[in-house]
Formats: sequence, structure tokens, C-alpha cells
Amino acid sequence: MTIINKFRERDIISLITGLLEPESKTGSVCRPVVGPGNDDCAVINVGGSGLLVATTDMLHRKADFPSGMTPYQMGWMSIAVNLSDIAAMGARPVGIMTALGLPPGLEVDLVKELVTGMSACARRYGTQIIGGDVDRHDELTIVGSALGMVDAGQLAMRKGAKPGDMVCVTGELGTAGAALEALQQGREVDPEVLEKFYMPVPRIVEGMALAGSGCLTSMMDISDGLALSLHDLAAASGVGFHIRASDIPVHRSVRDMATIGDIVVDDKVVGDMVVDDKVVEDMVVDDKVFEWSLYTGGDFELLFTLNTDCLENAGKVARFTVIGEVTASGITIEREGHIEDVEPRGFQQFGDKV
Repeated sequence: MTIINKFRERDIISLITGLLEPESKTGSVCRPVVGPGNDDCAVINVGGSGLLVATTDMLHRKADFPSGMTPYQMGWMSIAVNLSDIAAMGARPVGIMTALGLPPGLEVDLVKELVTGMSACARRYGTQIIGGDVDRHDELTIVGSALGMVDAGQLAMRKGAKPGDMVCVTGELGTAGAALEALQQGREVDPEVLEKFYMPVPRIVEGMALAGSGCLTSMMDISDGLALSLHDLAAASGVGFHIRASDIPVHRSVRDMATIGDIVVDDKVVGDMVVDDKVVEDMVVDDKVFEWSLYTGGDFELLFTLNTDCLENAGKVARFTVIGEVTASGITIEREGHIEDVEPRGFQQFGDKV
């Protein structure tokens, strides 16, 4: 008998979607434009020029809410992760449904603060909670479902990238990985980095602006880390990527958080050279920053590709950083003059977590 933990998250999604009947066999009238498992959101043609996008996410207190989070921040995050998927489609959010699994003995004040955080995030990005459900559960669990609308001509999808396009990201990467490791080790976290980790910013404004610019060729959100997102985008578009590590935007405090503190490092032999403690420390710091920015999830920024002729126009509607180019195949990253493959790893709910 095969147990579910032998599978990774993406394998389980493929297993489930493979068992679902296609629309042509069911006679459904909803006419899905994007079906389950193929993008950040499902997309449904509801008539006219508008498309309905829909997404859902489940968060658990033990697995998804790091130590130190307030109930308000938990509520905010539970909505932000859904809105990030809406942003990745270039859509405008129009409503959120949420279901709460509440354990016995939970304080009423905690629930009030939780819902206040949920409502604040929804309203910050132009929408509201329009309904949901409440049930008893062994662990605090929040299930959110977000709906959005987008004109058919402005729908952003994972597929569409072409060799020669530019690879770009919004915001900064690595803040979530840096904050999580510091919290786990009981180290101080820069307040700005901690806020970005606890209260991620869904890039609704940027997603809509980029989708409306006519410059996008593909887009998705970076929820499970840049590396996994690159592999997902490459699979959807049938392309490869070449990324420059030095161009990945990192928060100014992240490198400071990567210092090895009280660890004493003896002189080491690197190649044919003996290097001192300072050189080794810099190497360790660089490795940590590289790992956080490429292989850890939780940043909820947008990863997208642009037509090379559109850089100036796209830059007028959104702030972003160019980090590489689309290639015909393979996913590589250039780091300090060396080129290496980008591994398909990051945060996953099942299988081997890294």
C-alpha cells in the first residue's frame, strides 16, 4: 500500500486532476478556460468579455503560522495568500469566502482579532469577505477562497513565455527564509523583514497593471520559492531560464541576518588557497542569502516574463527587477562566474520538505 506522504505536493495535485472528468464529457455549462492544476487560479468563461478566476488555500496553525504571529497577522496572511493567486492572473478581486475550523477552548478574543485581520487585508486590496462557514476542528484551520474578474484579453497565465523574453520579479526575495530561520534559532529579526514575513503583500496592483500593459508573456506568484516557480513556469511554457544570482533583489537587512554570529571558523583550504576566517564567513553568508532567495517560499512576489521590446512601457506601470532571460531549455543560474542547474526544490506540503 502506498501512503500519501510518499508523494510530493505537486504529485498529489497531478493525481487528483488526472481523475477529474474533462468538461467535454460532463456537459458542464461553465466552460472552464483554465482547468484544475494548470495555473494559479481556475478560470471560467461567464459570458461577455469578462472571465471569473477562482482560487482556494488552506492554512493550519501548526504548519503554516510561525511562532510569534498574532491572531491579526494570521488572519491577514490567510487572505493575502489567496489574493496573491488572484494577482498572478492579472485579475481584480471581487470577493472572498472563508471557512474557519475552531478547536474547543479557543478564546473568543482570538477569533475576533483573527477575523479583524482577515477583513483588513481584504479591504486593503479592494474587496471583502462575502461569506463562509464555521466548524469544530482539532486545530485552528482557515480555508480561504478568492474570486476575481479579468478581461479576456488581459488574462495572465503561466504559459506563453518565449525564448528571448526577460525574466522579472516584483519586490524582494529571501525575506521569508531569513525570518523563519532566525525565529527557529531564537535570533533577532529585523522588524521590517519580520513584517514582510508575517503580513505578505499580495501584488494586486502590480499584477493588474502588468496584465494591462500588453507586455506580459507569462506570470505566476512565488509562494513556494523562486526555484520551484521557475520549474512550474518552464513546464507550462515549454521553455527554460537563465538567471543571474547577482540580479535577484534581496532586502538590505537579509545579508546582515545571514551572519554566522558567534561561530568560529578556522582557516580553510579552498582550491589551492588558504583563506582566513573573514573570507570563509563571507562565503557562508553568500550561501545563506543564495539559499533563502532561491529555495525558500513565503515571499509571495510575482515571477513573470516580458517581451524584450516592452521593458520601458512595463516599467512605467510597475516596479520590478529583471533577473534573467528565457531560453529554449534547461533552468540555470549564474553565480560568481559559475553556471549551475536550478534544482526543483522549495516548500512543499508533502514528501521531502526543504
